[in-house]
Amino acid sequence: MKKTIITLLITLFSATVMAQNVYDFTVKDRKGNDVSLADYKGKVLLIVNTATRCGFTPQYEELEALYKAYKDKGFEILDFPCNQFGNQAPGTEDEIQQFCQLNYGTEFPQFKKIEVNGDNESPLFTYLKAQKGFEGFDLNHKIGKLLNDMMLKADPEYASKPDIKWNFTKFLVNQQGEVIARYEPTHDIKLIEADIQALLK
Repeated sequence: MKKTIITLLITLFSATVMAQNVYDFTVKDRKGNDVSLADYKGKVLLIVNTATRCGFTPQYEELEALYKAYKDKGFEILDFPCNQFGNQAPGTEDEIQQFCQLNYGTEFPQFKKIEVNGDNESPLFTYLKAQKGFEGFDLNHKIGKLLNDMMLKADPEYASKPDIKWNFTKFLVNQQGEVIARYEPTHDIKLIEADIQALLK
């Protein structure tokens, strides 16, 4: 049994390493159906791990504004709820979707709840982290210094590791499926919007 698990992990790791772009991955929608990211070929993507009970949860409103502004120009947001950071994404997929629609009017695709770090992490996020590692929080953000201090206390070497640090980490993917930027939750949404606009031109 142990050998089988190890073999499976090696296979998944190898597939992730060999991936050429995000189109090589298949994920689950919130109902558990397979969705190939190749379905999004030719679009600019913002891939986000989210939570409904986080200090950053109001970013759903900013994300929905981006979606409405650019969805007809070839832009998509892919929302992956994750409960790994402070257990801030409780509830079922349906409950999470209802919360987001009721409070923020979200319309962008929301997928099955996943893990983004550790033994059970999504292969997609393994790939995303390998493409763009952690580059630091914005310490001018009101929560940036708090997060930095908290993580330094837990792990003085945390900044050198590519792990997802918190909810609402975002990855920008171009029309060829290449990861071109990673934004921490403290990153100014206006700067993200400027990068999106540049890709859509």
